[in-house]
Amino acid sequence: MCGIAGIFDLHGRRPIDRACLEGMNATQFHRGPDEGGIHLEPGVGLAHRRLSIIDLASGQQPLFNEDGSVVVTYNGEIYNFPELTHELQRAGHRFRTHCDTEVIVHAWEEWGEDCVQRFRGMFAFALWDRHTQTLFLARDRLGIKPLYYSTLPDGQLIFGSELKVLLAHPGQTRELDPCAVEEYFAYGYVPEPRSILGGVHKLPPGHTLTVRRNQRSAASPRAYWDVPFATTAPIGMSEAAEELTERLRESVRIRMVAEVPLGAFLSGGVDSSAVVAMMAGLSTEPVRTCSIGFADPAYDESRYAREVAERYATEHHNREVDPDDFALLERLGDLYDEPFADSSALPTYRVCEQARRQVVVALSGDGGDENLAGYRRYRHHLAEERLRNPLPLGLRRVLFGSLAQVYPKADWAPRPLRARATFQALARDAVEGYFQGVSVLRDEQRNSLFSPAFRRELQGYGAVEVLRAHAGRAPTDDPLSLVQYLDLKTYLPGDILTKVDRASMAHSLEVRVPLLDHPLVEWASTLAPELKLRDGEGKAVLKKAMEPYLPHSILYRRKRGFAVPLANWFRGPLREAMHERVLGEQMRDSGLFDERTLRRLVDEHGRGARDHSAALWSLMMFQTFLDKVQPTSPRSGCVLPGA
Repeated sequence: MCGIAGIFDLHGRRPIDRACLEGMNATQFHRGPDEGGIHLEPGVGLAHRRLSIIDLASGQQPLFNEDGSVVVTYNGEIYNFPELTHELQRAGHRFRTHCDTEVIVHAWEEWGEDCVQRFRGMFAFALWDRHTQTLFLARDRLGIKPLYYSTLPDGQLIFGSELKVLLAHPGQTRELDPCAVEEYFAYGYVPEPRSILGGVHKLPPGHTLTVRRNQRSAASPRAYWDVPFATTAPIGMSEAAEELTERLRESVRIRMVAEVPLGAFLSGGVDSSAVVAMMAGLSTEPVRTCSIGFADPAYDESRYAREVAERYATEHHNREVDPDDFALLERLGDLYDEPFADSSALPTYRVCEQARRQVVVALSGDGGDENLAGYRRYRHHLAEERLRNPLPLGLRRVLFGSLAQVYPKADWAPRPLRARATFQALARDAVEGYFQGVSVLRDEQRNSLFSPAFRRELQGYGAVEVLRAHAGRAPTDDPLSLVQYLDLKTYLPGDILTKVDRASMAHSLEVRVPLLDHPLVEWASTLAPELKLRDGEGKAVLKKAMEPYLPHSILYRRKRGFAVPLANWFRGPLREAMHERVLGEQMRDSGLFDERTLRRLVDEHGRGARDHSAALWSLMMFQTFLDKVQPTSPRSGCVLPGA
């Protein structure tokens, strides 16, 4: 696992400032502490930081083809590189190393832009072809590895694995994108392709960007893959469970290749336990497993991890973390660059820290919820859809919209009992209803949070447009498959994978995700929805598949995530810090927020009148971003995502 950076002159062959490129590369030392490399030629500069995993003795980057005309800087792992190496050797290509990186330059020579179709793995890379004067950027299908890019006013394109890489270039502006601010307070992260800064983009998952020197028009990302959700011949639960087991075993097997210590995260949930079970069956040595526990039983799930560890006799390492582990607040700003409001980033950082003491590579269970319908919100959404479908939208807007006005707000209650929220959801179409269900702050909350001046900057733009844009391209209209598709395009890369990438790379730890093997994702998307969500049970087919491998107490217990006691923090040990950040001069001077609303949120939460912990955490993380990045005022107006 590595970090990449680069500078490309779009208009000519102006010399690249070596010191500038080295400075950009230095910001991501944590992503690759083993080695660093720079390649410069007129108009092109590529940089790399390496965390050595395979072929430790060679494979230094940037890496070249035989005649030095093609060079790549690359972050990731291509798991089918042995098969591709043999195929390319038969086609006449000569290899100098035994690493997966070299496959990329020869695959480019053989297949051009379609080379990415042949890669099975996680990757973000930049390739320069001197013969065709082409810079080629690519990102893996699911967005496991990140890639930011920006075109500067002087005609240079710069890119890097993290936003901080671009911010190290003196020509990069720091102007807020108002649309991204709106999206952040809706989702808790900034979805691709935006970043929090105007003009800085994330290359979307499953996309490439081809830039040729002196081309007249601006380059646009090109999609090379999508989740199919195609209808196939139906299969039953037993057959699907058997095939899922074999596909998962194969996905785990190819991710166990490493020349450094390898292990797994083990939370005691279904997904990570399934991965460990497969690893144990494939390994001749005890699997190293890592978990964290909490002193407070209300948040501790380490007993479930121990149960799986004992069953498979793993070399298990558990670290107890104080549930009041809020000392990482400042660190999160350094890690994520953009504002990031998923509070489980705190325990994720700690479990990565614990894992790195034992291993250099860890397999995780991420992706199972999106891929196999594990989230409880899917069940709620389908229930709402059954109520929506009999009535036309216009009638529902009048009927349920009116009921929402007269019923009390009950955010404290379980989702099915929040009458006002439920009526609001029923008054909307499916996409808007799902958006309200996943929003950190709903439309009316964001409207009151933002200042009148900032609302004018938005010009009516709403964050729901992110989901609408993806829904318009979705290859399915099945209610469950559609929301899975939306999460695979937004929540998975924008939140889950971002959280793990930054937390793991902060400790120079490589994390591999077997449940996001793209052939497995493609196959799972074609399964009948009732095999994934059956009788209110999410991930039904995975649980059925794992019955021979895991106890009932693991498979069928109530799903829980990495819980963080925010509400208590903000009424206790974090009370003063929260006051200072949310009501401080920096937030006031930003011009983005309504001061009365900020004071109301702080006061009501402090008195125990309402739980505003999600909003307050989002605000604190935004203030941390303001403090670290020092952005300038937002430019006026918004454009639709990807425009």
